[in-house]
Amino acid sequence: MVAPLRVVVTDAIVARFEPLFRSLSPQHDWHFAASMAPGPQLELIAEADVLVCARLSAEQAAATRAGLVHVTGSGTDRLALDRLSSGTTVARTAHHERAIAEHILMVILAAQRRLLEVTAQLRAGSWQTLATDPQTPLHRTLAELTIGFVGLGAIGTQALELCGSLGARCVAVRRTVPEELPPHAAWVGTMDALPRLLSEADVLVLCVPLTDETTGLIGSEQLAALRPGAVLVNVARGPVLDLAALHEALDSGRLGAAALDVWWQAPEGMQAPEDTRRLANHPRVIATPHYSGHSNDTFTRRVQEICANIDGYANCLPVRNAD
Repeated sequence: MVAPLRVVVTDAIVARFEPLFRSLSPQHDWHFAASMAPGPQLELIAEADVLVCARLSAEQAAATRAGLVHVTGSGTDRLALDRLSSGTTVARTAHHERAIAEHILMVILAAQRRLLEVTAQLRAGSWQTLATDPQTPLHRTLAELTIGFVGLGAIGTQALELCGSLGARCVAVRRTVPEELPPHAAWVGTMDALPRLLSEADVLVLCVPLTDETTGLIGSEQLAALRPGAVLVNVARGPVLDLAALHEALDSGRLGAAALDVWWQAPEGMQAPEDTRRLANHPRVIATPHYSGHSNDTFTRRVQEICANIDGYANCLPVRNAD
Protein backbone atom coordinates (compact mmCIF):
# COMPACT_ATOMS: atom_id res chain seq x y z
CA MET A 1 0.00 0.00 0.00
CA VAL A 2 1.29 3.46 -0.90
CA ALA A 3 1.19 5.87 2.02
CA PRO A 4 -0.44 9.24 1.36
CA LEU A 5 1.93 12.03 0.47
CA ARG A 6 2.32 15.09 2.66
CA VAL A 7 1.40 17.95 0.31
CA VAL A 8 2.09 21.52 1.41
CA VAL A 9 0.46 24.38 -0.53
CA THR A 10 1.94 27.86 0.00
CA ASP A 11 0.34 29.72 -2.92
CA ALA A 12 -2.54 31.85 -1.61
CA ILE A 13 -4.33 31.96 -4.98
CA VAL A 14 -4.75 28.22 -5.51
CA ALA A 15 -5.41 27.81 -1.78
CA ARG A 16 -8.84 29.28 -2.56
CA PHE A 17 -9.51 25.97 -4.30
CA GLU A 18 -8.78 23.84 -1.23
CA PRO A 19 -12.07 21.89 -1.50
CA LEU A 20 -11.27 20.98 -5.11
CA PHE A 21 -7.76 19.78 -4.20
CA ARG A 22 -9.16 17.61 -1.43
CA SER A 23 -11.96 16.18 -3.57
CA LEU A 24 -9.71 15.34 -6.52
CA SER A 25 -6.94 13.71 -4.45
CA PRO A 26 -8.44 12.81 -1.06
CA GLN A 27 -5.81 10.15 -0.33
CA HIS A 28 -3.07 12.70 0.35
CA ASP A 29 -2.32 14.63 3.54
CA TRP A 30 -3.03 18.25 2.54
CA HIS A 31 -1.62 21.28 4.37
CA PHE A 32 -2.57 24.79 3.20
CA ALA A 33 0.07 27.10 4.61
CA ALA A 34 -0.27 30.35 2.66
CA SER A 35 -1.46 32.36 5.66
CA MET A 36 0.96 30.86 8.18
CA ALA A 37 3.78 32.80 9.83
CA PRO A 38 7.20 32.29 8.19
CA GLY A 39 8.58 30.04 10.94
CA PRO A 40 5.79 27.45 11.10
CA GLN A 41 5.43 27.60 7.32
CA LEU A 42 9.11 26.77 6.88
CA GLU A 43 8.73 23.80 9.23
CA LEU A 44 5.92 22.45 7.05
CA ILE A 45 7.91 23.06 3.87
CA ALA A 46 10.82 21.11 5.35
CA GLU A 47 8.55 18.11 6.00
CA ALA A 48 6.71 18.12 2.66
CA ASP A 49 6.79 15.24 0.21
CA VAL A 50 5.26 17.57 -2.37
CA LEU A 51 5.42 21.36 -2.33
CA VAL A 52 2.90 23.42 -4.36
CA CYS A 53 4.04 27.03 -4.64
CA ALA A 54 4.31 30.17 -6.74
CA ARG A 55 7.41 31.50 -4.95
CA LEU A 56 10.27 29.68 -3.29
CA SER A 57 13.02 31.51 -1.45
CA ALA A 58 16.56 30.21 -1.22
CA GLU A 59 15.95 29.37 2.44
CA GLN A 60 12.78 27.44 1.63
CA ALA A 61 14.38 25.59 -1.27
CA ALA A 62 17.34 24.55 0.84
CA ALA A 63 15.06 23.37 3.66
CA THR A 64 12.61 21.23 1.73
CA ARG A 65 13.01 17.51 1.18
CA ALA A 66 10.11 17.44 -1.29
CA GLY A 67 10.62 15.09 -4.20
CA LEU A 68 8.17 17.13 -6.28
CA VAL A 69 7.93 20.91 -6.37
CA HIS A 70 4.89 21.93 -8.40
CA VAL A 71 4.76 25.53 -9.57
CA THR A 72 1.23 26.93 -9.78
CA GLY A 73 1.94 28.79 -13.04
CA SER A 74 4.17 28.59 -16.08
CA GLY A 75 7.06 30.76 -14.86
CA THR A 76 9.86 29.70 -12.53
CA ASP A 77 11.62 33.08 -12.24
CA ARG A 78 10.45 33.51 -8.63
CA LEU A 79 11.83 30.17 -7.44
CA ALA A 80 15.36 29.48 -6.19
CA LEU A 81 15.62 26.30 -8.23
CA ASP A 82 19.39 26.16 -7.88
CA ARG A 83 18.99 25.52 -4.13
CA LEU A 84 16.79 22.44 -4.55
CA SER A 85 18.16 18.94 -4.19
CA SER A 86 19.38 17.48 -7.48
CA GLY A 87 16.78 14.72 -7.18
CA THR A 88 13.81 17.08 -6.96
CA THR A 89 11.35 17.08 -9.84
CA VAL A 90 9.93 20.50 -10.81
CA ALA A 91 6.59 20.68 -12.63
CA ARG A 92 4.73 23.65 -14.09
CA THR A 93 1.20 24.32 -15.29
CA ALA A 94 -0.49 26.92 -17.48
CA HIS A 95 -4.10 26.91 -18.80
CA HIS A 96 -4.19 30.73 -18.90
CA GLU A 97 -3.86 31.02 -22.66
CA ARG A 98 -7.52 31.56 -23.53
CA ALA A 99 -8.07 34.04 -20.69
CA ILE A 100 -5.07 36.14 -21.76
CA ALA A 101 -6.06 35.92 -25.44
CA GLU A 102 -9.49 37.34 -24.57
CA HIS A 103 -7.81 40.10 -22.54
CA ILE A 104 -5.67 41.02 -25.55
CA LEU A 105 -8.74 41.27 -27.76
CA MET A 106 -10.59 43.31 -25.12
CA VAL A 107 -7.88 45.95 -24.69
CA ILE A 108 -7.30 46.27 -28.45
CA LEU A 109 -10.98 47.08 -28.95
CA ALA A 110 -11.05 49.37 -25.90
CA ALA A 111 -8.03 51.31 -27.16
CA GLN A 112 -9.33 51.59 -30.72
CA ARG A 113 -12.63 53.01 -29.48
CA ARG A 114 -10.98 55.22 -26.83
CA LEU A 115 -13.21 53.60 -24.24
CA LEU A 116 -11.61 55.12 -21.14
CA GLU A 117 -11.28 58.57 -22.69
CA VAL A 118 -14.89 58.67 -23.88
CA THR A 119 -16.18 57.38 -20.55
CA ALA A 120 -14.26 60.16 -18.76
CA GLN A 121 -15.77 62.75 -21.12
CA LEU A 122 -19.30 61.60 -20.40
CA ARG A 123 -18.65 61.46 -16.66
CA ALA A 124 -17.60 65.09 -16.94
CA GLY A 125 -20.85 65.87 -18.78
CA SER A 126 -19.31 66.26 -22.26
CA TRP A 127 -21.08 64.55 -25.19
CA GLN A 128 -18.35 64.44 -27.85
CA THR A 129 -19.15 62.66 -31.10
CA LEU A 130 -18.83 63.51 -34.78
CA ALA A 131 -22.31 65.00 -34.50
CA THR A 132 -21.19 67.56 -31.89
CA ASP A 133 -17.46 67.91 -32.59
CA PRO A 134 -16.22 67.32 -36.16
CA GLN A 135 -12.67 66.82 -34.85
CA THR A 136 -13.64 63.65 -32.98
CA PRO A 137 -11.49 60.80 -34.33
CA LEU A 138 -13.07 57.82 -36.04
CA HIS A 139 -12.34 54.40 -34.61
CA ARG A 140 -11.33 51.45 -36.72
CA THR A 141 -12.75 47.94 -36.85
CA LEU A 142 -10.58 44.87 -36.50
CA ALA A 143 -10.78 44.32 -40.24
CA GLU A 144 -8.84 47.57 -40.74
CA LEU A 145 -5.98 46.58 -38.42
CA THR A 146 -2.72 44.72 -38.76
CA ILE A 147 -1.81 43.15 -35.43
CA GLY A 148 1.81 42.15 -34.90
CA PHE A 149 2.60 39.47 -32.33
CA VAL A 150 6.11 39.35 -30.85
CA GLY A 151 6.21 35.81 -29.57
CA LEU A 152 3.98 33.03 -30.80
CA GLY A 153 3.78 30.45 -28.07
CA ALA A 154 0.52 29.14 -26.65
CA ILE A 155 -0.73 32.61 -25.63
CA GLY A 156 0.26 34.34 -28.86
CA THR A 157 -1.19 31.56 -30.99
CA GLN A 158 -4.58 31.67 -29.27
CA ALA A 159 -4.68 35.48 -29.39
CA LEU A 160 -3.76 35.48 -33.09
CA GLU A 161 -6.47 32.93 -33.84
CA LEU A 162 -9.04 34.93 -31.91
CA CYS A 163 -8.19 38.29 -33.49
CA GLY A 164 -7.74 36.80 -36.94
CA SER A 165 -11.06 35.00 -36.85
CA LEU A 166 -12.73 38.39 -36.31
CA GLY A 167 -11.10 39.88 -39.40
CA ALA A 168 -7.78 41.36 -38.29
CA ARG A 169 -4.68 40.85 -40.40
CA CYS A 170 -2.18 39.11 -38.14
CA VAL A 171 1.61 38.80 -38.48
CA ALA A 172 4.14 37.42 -36.01
CA VAL A 173 7.78 36.84 -35.17
CA ARG A 174 9.23 34.09 -33.01
CA ARG A 175 12.53 32.29 -32.52
CA THR A 176 11.79 29.65 -35.16
CA VAL A 177 9.35 29.61 -38.06
CA PRO A 178 6.72 26.84 -37.88
CA GLU A 179 6.46 24.39 -40.76
CA GLU A 180 2.85 25.44 -41.28
CA LEU A 181 1.37 28.90 -40.74
CA PRO A 182 -1.18 29.12 -37.94
CA PRO A 183 -4.74 29.78 -39.14
CA HIS A 184 -5.34 33.49 -39.87
CA ALA A 185 -1.61 34.36 -39.94
CA ALA A 186 -0.55 36.44 -42.96
CA TRP A 187 3.10 35.60 -42.26
CA VAL A 188 5.37 34.38 -39.45
CA GLY A 189 9.08 35.19 -39.39
CA THR A 190 12.04 34.78 -37.10
CA MET A 191 13.06 37.56 -34.73
CA ASP A 192 15.19 38.97 -37.56
CA ALA A 193 11.90 40.01 -39.18
CA LEU A 194 10.97 42.27 -36.24
CA PRO A 195 11.67 45.51 -38.21
CA ARG A 196 9.25 44.37 -40.93
CA LEU A 197 6.60 43.53 -38.35
CA LEU A 198 6.97 46.91 -36.65
CA SER A 199 6.59 48.76 -39.95
CA GLU A 200 3.31 46.98 -40.66
CA ALA A 201 1.72 46.97 -37.19
CA ASP A 202 -1.21 49.09 -36.11
CA VAL A 203 -1.17 47.05 -32.88
CA LEU A 204 1.93 45.49 -31.30
CA VAL A 205 1.34 42.61 -28.87
CA LEU A 206 4.25 41.47 -26.69
CA CYS A 207 3.95 37.89 -25.46
CA VAL A 208 7.52 36.61 -25.30
CA PRO A 209 9.17 35.13 -22.21
CA LEU A 210 11.64 37.32 -20.35
CA THR A 211 15.19 36.23 -21.21
CA ASP A 212 18.53 37.93 -21.70
CA GLU A 213 17.63 38.25 -25.39
CA THR A 214 14.20 39.79 -24.81
CA THR A 215 15.07 42.20 -21.99
CA GLY A 216 14.78 45.70 -23.48
CA LEU A 217 13.72 44.23 -26.82
CA ILE A 218 11.32 47.11 -27.49
CA GLY A 219 12.93 50.53 -27.05
CA SER A 220 12.87 53.96 -28.67
CA GLU A 221 13.96 52.71 -32.09
CA GLN A 222 11.32 49.99 -32.19
CA LEU A 223 8.51 52.23 -30.96
CA ALA A 224 9.44 54.85 -33.55
CA ALA A 225 9.19 52.20 -36.28
CA LEU A 226 5.51 51.52 -35.53
CA ARG A 227 2.78 53.16 -37.55
CA PRO A 228 1.75 56.56 -36.12
CA GLY A 229 -0.84 56.18 -33.37
CA ALA A 230 -0.20 52.47 -32.94
CA VAL A 231 -1.41 50.59 -29.87
CA LEU A 232 0.99 48.54 -27.74
CA VAL A 233 -0.21 45.60 -25.63
CA ASN A 234 2.18 43.99 -23.13
CA VAL A 235 1.21 40.68 -21.50
CA ALA A 236 4.81 39.39 -21.43
CA ARG A 237 6.96 40.95 -18.71
CA GLY A 238 7.60 44.62 -17.97
CA PRO A 239 11.34 44.63 -18.75
CA VAL A 240 10.73 43.41 -22.32
CA LEU A 241 9.76 47.05 -22.89
CA ASP A 242 12.07 49.99 -22.14
CA LEU A 243 10.26 52.10 -19.54
CA ALA A 244 11.78 55.48 -20.46
CA ALA A 245 11.13 54.88 -24.16
CA LEU A 246 7.50 54.04 -23.43
CA HIS A 247 6.99 57.27 -21.46
CA GLU A 248 8.49 59.32 -24.28
CA ALA A 249 6.38 57.64 -26.96
CA LEU A 250 3.19 58.13 -24.95
CA ASP A 251 3.95 61.75 -24.01
CA SER A 252 4.81 62.69 -27.58
CA GLY A 253 1.64 61.11 -28.93
CA ARG A 254 3.59 58.94 -31.36
CA LEU A 255 2.13 55.92 -29.55
CA GLY A 256 -1.65 56.05 -29.56
CA ALA A 257 -2.16 53.90 -26.47
CA ALA A 258 -0.54 51.26 -24.31
CA ALA A 259 -2.39 48.43 -22.56
CA LEU A 260 -0.16 47.12 -19.78
CA ASP A 261 -0.88 44.03 -17.70
CA VAL A 262 2.75 43.51 -16.65
CA TRP A 263 5.11 45.90 -14.88
CA TRP A 264 8.71 46.60 -13.91
CA GLN A 265 8.49 46.25 -10.15
CA ALA A 266 6.50 43.99 -7.84
CA PRO A 267 3.91 45.56 -5.53
CA GLU A 268 4.23 45.58 -1.77
CA GLY A 269 1.01 43.90 -0.73
CA MET A 270 -1.77 45.98 -2.29
CA GLN A 271 0.43 49.04 -2.76
CA ALA A 272 1.31 49.59 -6.41
CA PRO A 273 4.87 50.78 -7.18
CA GLU A 274 5.38 54.42 -8.13
CA ASP A 275 6.22 53.57 -11.76
CA THR A 276 2.97 51.65 -12.04
CA ARG A 277 0.87 54.45 -10.55
CA ARG A 278 2.49 57.03 -12.80
CA LEU A 279 1.76 55.04 -15.95
CA ALA A 280 -1.73 54.03 -14.83
CA ASN A 281 -2.59 57.75 -14.56
CA HIS A 282 -1.47 58.46 -18.11
CA PRO A 283 -4.48 59.24 -20.31
CA ARG A 284 -3.21 56.92 -23.05
CA VAL A 285 -2.75 53.88 -20.79
CA ILE A 286 -5.07 50.97 -20.00
CA ALA A 287 -3.63 49.51 -16.80
CA THR A 288 -4.40 46.15 -15.19
CA PRO A 289 -2.60 44.46 -12.25
CA HIS A 290 -1.14 41.39 -14.00
CA TYR A 291 -4.52 39.69 -13.91
CA SER A 292 -5.23 38.87 -17.55
CA GLY A 293 -4.99 35.13 -16.90
CA HIS A 294 -6.95 35.13 -13.65
CA SER A 295 -10.11 33.37 -14.78
CA ASN A 296 -11.99 30.72 -12.85
CA ASP A 297 -11.37 28.33 -15.74
CA THR A 298 -7.61 28.96 -15.56
CA PHE A 299 -7.29 27.99 -11.91
CA THR A 300 -9.77 25.13 -12.01
CA ARG A 301 -7.75 23.52 -14.80
CA ARG A 302 -4.51 24.22 -12.96
CA VAL A 303 -5.74 22.50 -9.82
CA GLN A 304 -6.92 19.52 -11.88
CA GLU A 305 -3.50 19.19 -13.54
CA ILE A 306 -1.58 19.67 -10.29
CA CYS A 307 -3.58 16.89 -8.64
CA ALA A 308 -3.12 14.59 -11.64
CA ASN A 309 0.64 15.22 -11.58
CA ILE A 310 0.87 14.59 -7.83
CA ASP A 311 -1.05 11.33 -8.23
CA GLY A 312 1.21 10.33 -11.11
CA TYR A 313 4.28 11.11 -9.04
CA ALA A 314 2.91 9.07 -6.11
CA ASN A 315 2.25 6.09 -8.36
CA CYS A 316 5.89 6.11 -9.51
CA LEU A 317 7.28 5.96 -5.97
CA PRO A 318 8.37 2.66 -4.45
CA VAL A 319 5.64 0.98 -2.43
CA ARG A 320 5.97 1.72 1.26
CA ASN A 321 4.00 0.81 4.32
CA ALA A 322 1.34 3.22 5.44
CA ASP A 323 2.34 2.79 9.08
